[in-house]
Amino acid sequence: MKTSKPPRTTMAGDNPRKKISSNNKNQYFTDVHGLPSIEKLVCSVDETPQPITTKIRGTIPSWIHGNFLRNGPGKFEFGNTQFNHWFDGMALMHQCRIEGGKVTYMSRFLNSDCYKANAENNRIVVSEFGTLAMPDPCKNFFQRFLSRFEMQQPTDNASVSFVEYKGDYYVSTETNYMHRIDPETLETKQKVDWSKFIAVNGATAHPHTDPDGTTYNMGNSYTSKGASYNIIKVPPEKINPEDTLEGATVICTIPCEDKTKPSYYHSFAMSENYVVFIEQPIKLDLLKIVTGKLRGKGISDGVYWDPKLQTVFHLINKHTGRLSPIKYYANPLSTFHQINCYEENGFIIMDMCCSDDGKAINNFLLQNLRKSGDALDEVYNTICRIFPRRFVLPLVVGKDTPCGQNLNTRPDSTATATKTGENKVYCTHEDLHGGDLHEYGGLEFPQINYKMYNTHPYRYFYACGFRHLVGDSLIKMDVQDKHMKIWQQPGYYPSEPVFVPSPNAVEEDDGVVLSVVITPNKDKSTFLLVLDAKDFEELGRAEVPVNIPYGFHGAFQAGI
Repeated sequence: MKTSKPPRTTMAGDNPRKKISSNNKNQYFTDVHGLPSIEKLVCSVDETPQPITTKIRGTIPSWIHGNFLRNGPGKFEFGNTQFNHWFDGMALMHQCRIEGGKVTYMSRFLNSDCYKANAENNRIVVSEFGTLAMPDPCKNFFQRFLSRFEMQQPTDNASVSFVEYKGDYYVSTETNYMHRIDPETLETKQKVDWSKFIAVNGATAHPHTDPDGTTYNMGNSYTSKGASYNIIKVPPEKINPEDTLEGATVICTIPCEDKTKPSYYHSFAMSENYVVFIEQPIKLDLLKIVTGKLRGKGISDGVYWDPKLQTVFHLINKHTGRLSPIKYYANPLSTFHQINCYEENGFIIMDMCCSDDGKAINNFLLQNLRKSGDALDEVYNTICRIFPRRFVLPLVVGKDTPCGQNLNTRPDSTATATKTGENKVYCTHEDLHGGDLHEYGGLEFPQINYKMYNTHPYRYFYACGFRHLVGDSLIKMDVQDKHMKIWQQPGYYPSEPVFVPSPNAVEEDDGVVLSVVITPNKDKSTFLLVLDAKDFEELGRAEVPVNIPYGFHGAFQAGI
């Protein structure tokens, strides 16, 4: 562990947050040089369907008892056809089983319909976010031409995360399909379609869960009247053993301001009594998306950033489904992951990872991740850095509330909330970090002690530092004094850190942090890293003799 050691690369300018201009069409946010190649981190691998033993260095605490589950892309081509975007790769599920100080590892490809179809045809036949499946070359010209007019079907390649509903584990993406998984064997058990239960065309891969097991999510619906956003509630228990999403309801529908161009969202925030939907200026051009096959373009071609628009925070009461008439506005920002959200003294405190530019989603093409030298540096420097920020939203804003003055009366906060008109509040953020975070490239993939501190005041979160296109350090951030602790090893790239509380934990950071660490520099040198969450020192590692691509999200299933 360390506190503030400068990384291997440098950043230009006295103010690290100042945007560095350029004379060409690209906008440069940093001036980093000499990034090492990470091409091997985004290459296809074989699955490991049977558990294998690992070599332990140091000590894995004997009280850790469970399955560390992770998800992400693991196959990037079929035959002579290749996927274009990092998000398109076929889902590969991973399990690190931890028990008695020992660790075994296994992995399996999700047995999705798209995986089976691609494998059977030995080419990509199902379109993904950034890849348009081409017509069957065995068809004649007229048949291939007509196929351009067919609607693209949503993929069931659930490669983003592991999520839990009613005690069952699912792998999820952002379409209307999930797959129920046996976390003991990683066997694909059942394909589940959200649209069979409620009128939505998809749902996020980041639901939130109340202590009683009630789960909330968000999903869009598309009708002849245009697009709308929906707040979803899933009950905590099954009525029948075979139940999946039975009992799911839409508790609130929020109309899109531009019904043909809804905002993209990857997640949302939730406090004890409210869901907060962040309507950001990353837009989905539905006309471009539905005509993509005709135009020979993937879904990603219809995703764009509109910095002329403000960000809008919408508050929905979880218990009544009522949408607050007050709209909270902020400068244009993009956010993929929220850190925590809670209510205190008449305010909602919402912490999230933000950047001032929303074009990054289209920068993660596989060809960009596989570049080297100056070309790789340029990709990195044209992506805006992401930092943790706090917004404070006053819950009581009425006709008598004065305009033009800061409604945030919290003495320890520099965030502002100013009424600008009837039911309108303009908000500015407070940085949840010191200047030293710039040296680690900002952060993403935030995690907290979710079970005990989600929707409650908290002090710590854990994340990956991004001094590369993927995480290259682990960070423990103290949001109270804005100090941080770092784990970093040159040439190694850690995954999203997941906190596991110790038995009978008293303090917020009593426990460990788990992360899978990979390197492109040495074959079969993956390891599961275990850090003491309090001092961020390494306790031990389990060396896994296989190659693993860089993935997305995971979860810890306790008490196997």
